[in-house]
Amino acid sequence: MPDLIGHFRPRMTLQTLGRGDGLLGMKPTGVFGPRGGSVTVVQIDWLYSVKLDTGELRWQTAAPTVLLNRRPVSSQPLLDEHGQSVTLLRDLGAEADALDQVWDLDLHPLPANSLQWRSDQAASHYGPLWSLLQEDFFADFWADQLPQLQALGWSIVIAPGFAHESVEVEAWHLLIEQDSGEVLGKEVASPMRGRPTSISRLGLPAREGSWLLSLGIEIDGQSIDLVPLLANLLQRDPRWLNAKKLAEIDDLAMIQLRAPGGKRIAAPAAPLKAIVRHMLDLLGDEQRQHSPLPHTLTISGWDTHRLEALRLSLAESQAARAGLYGGWQLQGETGLRELAKRLRINGGIPAVAAPAGLGISLRPYQLHGVAWLQYLREHHLAGILADDMGLGKTAQALAHLLIEKQSGRLDQPALIVLPTSLLFNWQAEALRMAPDLRVLSLQGPQRAQLFDSIASVDVVLTTYPLLWRDLEILEKQQFHLLILDEAQTVKNAASRSADAVRRIRARHRLCITGTPLENNLGELWTQFDFLMPGFLGDARSFTRLWRKPIEVNGETVRAQLLAQRIRPFILRRRKQEVAGELAPKTEVIKRLQLQGQQRDLYESVRVAADEQVRKVLTRKGFSGAQITILDALLKLRQVCCDPHLLKGTQTPHTMERAKLEMLADMLPSLVAEGRRMLVFSQFTEMLELIAEQLDQLALPYLSLTGKTPVAQRGKLVARFQDTQVPILLISLKAGGVGLNLTAADTVIHMDPWWNPAVEEQATARAHRIGQEQAVFVYKLVVQGSIEERILDLQARKAALAEGVLGSDAALAPKFDAADLQALLAPLSI
Repeated sequence: MPDLIGHFRPRMTLQTLGRGDGLLGMKPTGVFGPRGGSVTVVQIDWLYSVKLDTGELRWQTAAPTVLLNRRPVSSQPLLDEHGQSVTLLRDLGAEADALDQVWDLDLHPLPANSLQWRSDQAASHYGPLWSLLQEDFFADFWADQLPQLQALGWSIVIAPGFAHESVEVEAWHLLIEQDSGEVLGKEVASPMRGRPTSISRLGLPAREGSWLLSLGIEIDGQSIDLVPLLANLLQRDPRWLNAKKLAEIDDLAMIQLRAPGGKRIAAPAAPLKAIVRHMLDLLGDEQRQHSPLPHTLTISGWDTHRLEALRLSLAESQAARAGLYGGWQLQGETGLRELAKRLRINGGIPAVAAPAGLGISLRPYQLHGVAWLQYLREHHLAGILADDMGLGKTAQALAHLLIEKQSGRLDQPALIVLPTSLLFNWQAEALRMAPDLRVLSLQGPQRAQLFDSIASVDVVLTTYPLLWRDLEILEKQQFHLLILDEAQTVKNAASRSADAVRRIRARHRLCITGTPLENNLGELWTQFDFLMPGFLGDARSFTRLWRKPIEVNGETVRAQLLAQRIRPFILRRRKQEVAGELAPKTEVIKRLQLQGQQRDLYESVRVAADEQVRKVLTRKGFSGAQITILDALLKLRQVCCDPHLLKGTQTPHTMERAKLEMLADMLPSLVAEGRRMLVFSQFTEMLELIAEQLDQLALPYLSLTGKTPVAQRGKLVARFQDTQVPILLISLKAGGVGLNLTAADTVIHMDPWWNPAVEEQATARAHRIGQEQAVFVYKLVVQGSIEERILDLQARKAALAEGVLGSDAALAPKFDAADLQALLAPLSI
């Protein structure tokens, strides 16, 4: 009897049995859960193919042995084409491996007595059967496990009637209708804390405030709600939350959706990607499950532009996007397009001419900014003028006010709220650029004498610290326009200033800031809650839907969606966009090494701080140890700047002072070259130490800090601008925003700050419109120290910023628990 070696291949057959197959049901047995009227079973076979002399392939099946202590036979008799008996040699090792794979799938042998048959004849058609512990498990088994088995060489057979095979989408439905309930865009009737009571949120006619969106698909003639299917997809596949990975998904790829009851639905990726990009926040909102309309998404009127964008992205290239299974049926979009067109602010804005009497020539991008402000006013909208620092936001605002006066609309004054340090700057700029505007400054202890004049002027200037003190008077006055300059000043929604600005009555509202966000997305919410209450929801829902997913989970698709949501109401031009109108800027990081006693002091402070922080972390945890952590990091930064800043430490006169030594080398030569310098530090005491050094070097200088009286700041800036003194020492807080210091061509940052946008603001005092010379920016950083690690944090936070505003967006908190270890690490070289 000749031996034939067979080629082994395992086979799995899946079938759902029911009454048509003679099965009456299945009773719970052992590990198996109860089943209904249909039961899905699996049959396992070992297939062997042999090649005969005639060239034919013959298949022989063998059942796997699953009983313990029983070995399968290694050979099997077979008849060849001449009827002669031959022996088929089996591959017992491959059979054992395949059986292990079956067990790994969590399949279990199904006891014969657990199945109830109509007759013995019906049961005789089936050999040993396997099944999963629950019927619903077969949906995942089909979608996830079977493709892996095929890759391992298994033959997969699906018998007719298998209940868990994926079905394909036949048609798509998108239904848009107006909400018959509360109109989100109507005027707020009853007084609310911090809410305007006299302006319309959107200026929309009745029933244009919100929309209802239904998304559905059709399977076998049955309509299925698409929203829960997409919500499930987002939960189990993180690619759909990452913008880069989402873009890499092939538009024609078939995506497996999981319907209630375990059914799998295959849908082309393109339309799903379009929906997720525009509706991610609504699809992923867990609280939506408790909505009285669970199959409908409620869209605010503010978001009409994204509904229109969704409609267009689904409509274009429809055949490719919807696949071969039907196109999108768009219903109810009448009226939507008109509203979306109205809110499409960034395109089609009518041009405006510069107003007569304006004391400067506006550049093209500035004229566009004025046209944008006019567009907002015309359509009863609000917004943020967020151009880069130094691009002339004050000039655009003054031109806007001048147009309002010349058109006769400025029949009530405009109120401008600003930081104290900018009061003299606005006074000077208004006098220079718009002398026809009657300006009143509410400043000083005698300002009460000016209250009666408020109604008779064009522009009222006040400061954030004085606004809430004078609120009783100011809230009685109706204003035409309310402008917050450096609006990030009221980033804390719970502060007195933030509450006060919300209580001022004004027809129109505007924020001006070069850094719309400094620390976190909550600051964005605060500004929009002032501008357009309800636009970003309440603070709690905004944290749930936006802050946590973006800042903590890193969902870049959601960051892009938030950017799309706010983009119509923010005008932001970067310096790179008007580079031809700006002098070049060169940044140089000058790294220093601590030596000798200063290096030893840094290490001793670091060790003590590390020990102290660890003790507090053990007792209070990270959130409870913030004060201790910040104090420890402050001491390390002080040692880097100058050992004499460290409180409670006797510093010998022989100790090295790396930064002052470098400054002593740099400044004399820079002054000799004719350079004019701004020297920034966050530590006022550091500026005092630098002043002592400059006195020793006999170099003239000026100093601007929080201690400088407001009345003297304008004169001090004028002296520097008139090139009387080559060096201006400035504290980051007092002089980091709003000042025009274009006489300087060199900026020196003595110490890095957590937020790179703050340093940009300071640098922009010199690098701004009006600067005719190349600007050099020097940053002094101690190599291997906490300062260098702050630069690393800046880079990571800047990457997050790109996700929301494209260039200057939400920055994460200064650091987290994972960063702390690096910040307290020893000096490295």
